[in-house]
Amino acid sequence: MRVLIATAGSHGDVVPYTGLGLRLRAAGHEVSVATHTRSAELVRRCGLCFHPLPLDDQAMGEPGRGSGDGGRGVLLSPVQQMRLARQLAPKMADAVAGACASGAEVLLVSGSLAPLGLVAAVGLCLPSIGVFLQPLAPTREFPPVVLGTPSLGRLGNLTAGYCAQSLLACAFGPGVRHLRCRFGVTRQALRRRWATWQVYHGFSPVVVPRPVDWRPGMEVAGYWWPSQTLDWEPEPRLADFLRSGPPPVYVGLGSMAVGDPESVGRCVARALKLAKVRGVVQAGWAGLSIEGDDVLTVGEVPHAELFPRMSAVVHHAGAGTTAAGLRAGVPSVQVPVMLDQPFWASRLVALDVSPGSIPLRRLSAEDLAAAIRKAVCDPRYHRRARQLAVSIRAEDGAGRVLAAVERLADGGRCR
Repeated sequence: MRVLIATAGSHGDVVPYTGLGLRLRAAGHEVSVATHTRSAELVRRCGLCFHPLPLDDQAMGEPGRGSGDGGRGVLLSPVQQMRLARQLAPKMADAVAGACASGAEVLLVSGSLAPLGLVAAVGLCLPSIGVFLQPLAPTREFPPVVLGTPSLGRLGNLTAGYCAQSLLACAFGPGVRHLRCRFGVTRQALRRRWATWQVYHGFSPVVVPRPVDWRPGMEVAGYWWPSQTLDWEPEPRLADFLRSGPPPVYVGLGSMAVGDPESVGRCVARALKLAKVRGVVQAGWAGLSIEGDDVLTVGEVPHAELFPRMSAVVHHAGAGTTAAGLRAGVPSVQVPVMLDQPFWASRLVALDVSPGSIPLRRLSAEDLAAAIRKAVCDPRYHRRARQLAVSIRAEDGAGRVLAAVERLADGGRCR
């Protein structure tokens, strides 16, 4: 069966789907990943087919990119993001529909493209499944993850969840209307399909249990792990650094643009010194760069290989990095920046694998150093992290999606 996986966003919004795609390919399916052109090498390196989506970085969750400053611009405000998304929604809609019409027999679509993917699938009579990295449906159990707010109480959480969905519907509205007109899909047909649409979430039920008030058909599957290079070895500089002393602390902000990377770098360097720990700093899109006897800056390194060698990980709490830290069984310190990151940061604290979070806008060397010392020195965080890692590694999230795809294949009908 020809399976199309459609996703958009930052690096972390693409990488988990490479692991999912490889699992489907191993079962005999032909898999293509439709996403940003910059991810073509990653997808093809995994042995999957690549279909380009000419999507705008900023509209798809990468504010600060393309601002004329080397990709380290100031984050767009929510109002600016909304305006940009609405402006580009018809173009995004045509790109997604074009990918769906390119020979796919089943569509797996991420939360970042779900409103467009679903209407295209209905219009093309293409079987489809939602494959989400975040819990986006309203629930009483926690506030909407895209707003980054603390709990508002059960009724407040649910109300805010529906408000967040209304905002997302507004952002995608021009694109959805464009596709509805193109394919002749009525609002009623779309609502009926959504009411029974199967959605699998790529995170562990240990980390976020399935809310009891979710509708049937929305499941928490378990993580989809990125593809791994079995013969990976650290470059000589990194290998020498890892051998030269006790396990260091990882620091990285992934695909986040921080505005002033030099200032953030100085803060991190001072925090590591105050905490009296060695550090491995991943430059990432933030452009962090720190050098010294006890600090090494590296480029792209697989988290699955690096994190188990760390004493703790300091990160922005993106969904993928959060998952990698949990799988490695090491404590975390979170520096959330935007969107769903405060949600994942709060989950790590609730799971007792982290002493706390420090939002980037309030980051100080003293606070970061104190949190790092707790994460490294308090044995309860290490003990709890190891316990969770055992449970998470035993799950087969990709296997559950594979089973759902093969049920669609056996059904042989438009869903």
